[in-house]
Amino acid sequence: MKFYVDTNIYLNLWKKEGDATKGTPYWKLAKDFMDKAERENSIIEFSGLILKELEYKLTPEQFKEKSDLLKSTYQKVEVLEEDYNNARKLESKSRFDISFYDCLHIAVCKRLNLVLVTRDRLMLDFAKSEGLRCGKPEEFL
Repeated sequence: MKFYVDTNIYLNLWKKEGDATKGTPYWKLAKDFMDKAERENSIIEFSGLILKELEYKLTPEQFKEKSDLLKSTYQKVEVLEEDYNNARKLESKSRFDISFYDCLHIAVCKRLNLVLVTRDRLMLDFAKSEGLRCGKPEEFL
């Protein structure tokens, strides 16, 4: 299987996000998902969009470390002009409930037939309405 993991999942994992008093923390679910994907020889792909979002969310030192990790561990896919065009159509269709960047992630996944993994509920709902296979990490465990 080929997965496209959204920025929020990497941040869950790396920042150890989640409250153990409310069940399994998000970071643990993200780690279990990544470990399972590796065991099953699934492919995890990312794009420059993910890198841009991580650069915004992490310190420069963290970003350097984590972007090097992504580049050495997973496969990078290119975002094409057709993805931008399709994302604009998706953005209008979503009535701007989700960001243009989220629409771009969905467009890339649709073009490459990737399974989107995210915690963003609005993005998941919209992606599902577009026929994209997607879910939270725990849904793939």
